[in-house]
Amino acid sequence: MMRESEFIRIVNYIKKNYGIDLSQKKTLITGRLDNYLTRNGYNNYSELMNKVENNPTSNEARDLIDNLTTNHTYFMREIEHFQFLKDIVLPEAKKSLKDTKDLRTWCAAASTGEEPYTLAMILKDFFSLEEEKWDTSVLATDISTKVLEFASKGRYLKEQIEPLPDTWKRRYFKSISHDECMVSDELKKEVIFRKFNLMDTLPFKQRLHIVFIRNVMIYFDEETKIDLVNRIYDMLVPGGYMFIGTTEGIDRSKTKFNYVRPSVYRK
Repeated sequence: MMRESEFIRIVNYIKKNYGIDLSQKKTLITGRLDNYLTRNGYNNYSELMNKVENNPTSNEARDLIDNLTTNHTYFMREIEHFQFLKDIVLPEAKKSLKDTKDLRTWCAAASTGEEPYTLAMILKDFFSLEEEKWDTSVLATDISTKVLEFASKGRYLKEQIEPLPDTWKRRYFKSISHDECMVSDELKKEVIFRKFNLMDTLPFKQRLHIVFIRNVMIYFDEETKIDLVNRIYDMLVPGGYMFIGTTEGIDRSKTKFNYVRPSVYRK
């Protein structure tokens, strides 16, 4: 049984280190950690948190965030964003970047990989005739080591790739069993997976053109969300785009972003 003091301790640790607000999620926390405690021989949550707080880079600290983050995603999720990217954003980028041919895209909540791989397929399709001349690789980051390991392997059930166009399924996936398929090497090399905490200083040496940060800021309080949005604004090139989840919103009075359409913003 989790004591109230232990619940508050976990909530405060996750909020301070990752920006995620779990203050209303006691059932979620116990549901995801009870078995972990039992499997690893802990008598109570305090024993676990002593280890985590004494060594934030330990396996225990990694397991804590892996267990408490939600990673629900799928291919072509919120398809209107991808349509807007293909019809509006990429033609603009192709024209404005014709000299450098360097398009920098960040998928900031990569989860199990469906979103960055979708972005990579759209980019490869759009630049198909000139893709050898362009650098359109996607940086995909997440806080969870577990989901990044899954994503980098690129193994999915065949039913998971059903929403994709048949041409993409044939070109970018290979069957490895009756039920499973794997992302092709051609596509894998277009996505760079890295672990990154959105509360840390953004690590980019050059400014970005496109940022997808969808369905993650719903876990942040308003102050944390606005701080992150403004840091992203500073890291975008003038005219760069930010996409957030379609159920999310930002207080436009507290950011310099220009509103383009629901869940799409531009610097």
